[in-house]
Amino acid sequence: MEINKIYNENCLDTMAKMPDNFIDLTVTSPPYDNLREYKGYSFAFEEIAKELFRITKQGGVVVWVVGDATMNGSESGTSFKQALFFKEIGFNLHDTMIYQKVNYVPLTHNRYEQSFEFMFILSKGKPKTFNPIMIPCKQAGKVEKYGLERRQNHGSKHAMRLYDETEFKATKENKIAPNIFAYTLGREKTGHPAPFPEALANDHITTWSNEGDLVYDCFMGSGTVAKICVQTNRNYIGSEISEEYCKIIETRIKECGGLFFNSFETELSSEAGT
Repeated sequence: MEINKIYNENCLDTMAKMPDNFIDLTVTSPPYDNLREYKGYSFAFEEIAKELFRITKQGGVVVWVVGDATMNGSESGTSFKQALFFKEIGFNLHDTMIYQKVNYVPLTHNRYEQSFEFMFILSKGKPKTFNPIMIPCKQAGKVEKYGLERRQNHGSKHAMRLYDETEFKATKENKIAPNIFAYTLGREKTGHPAPFPEALANDHITTWSNEGDLVYDCFMGSGTVAKICVQTNRNYIGSEISEEYCKIIETRIKECGGLFFNSFETELSSEAGT
């Protein structure tokens, strides 16, 4: 199995070449419902999910970015069904994250504007890698009196904050970012109808893998995952059934190699606590 290569084929054919426990991380966004046109590709979700479990290393992670179509006045619920199926076949639903679109397109309808997709973090056992994005605490450096008391409440004991004259604790400088990641769309002009924000791929690749790890994208599209792998010193494998998109990927990989960037946007998420 060659690495650092894009396979112009159905992802099931690519994964069939892979041994068990081969991939450290998968970051992908599948075609969902009828929202996207992917050159007539038939999306065999359950087969793909089972193969992803087989090829993922113990402790490896799959980042599955997906949304739902609205049909006949009702959201499809496909995203939830897929998350539950992943659990059925052995993955842990490690985290349900939100991909928030800062500059979403407003529509005229009788509900609030749709501005997000789910990012399901699926792990094969406990994730072996977690390099969290850190953001500043609003109360950084503030010293407060701090202690603990335990009290009986409805038959169970709860730890409660208690100000104590003898104990002091300073608020940390940084904290782990919340699980809502906000990105501005339209920065990358790729020729693909639904490209990943490069920042989204970067943030997940650097969080759930280390340099030298092997990252897979079973719906490579415009090649954003491969490009970020090159920039962050990861190895990659991609599957893309469209020859047209494979040409886009080849161009982007040849042109990439820019500076590493930490691009998590905190303006919408840094208000959450200290």
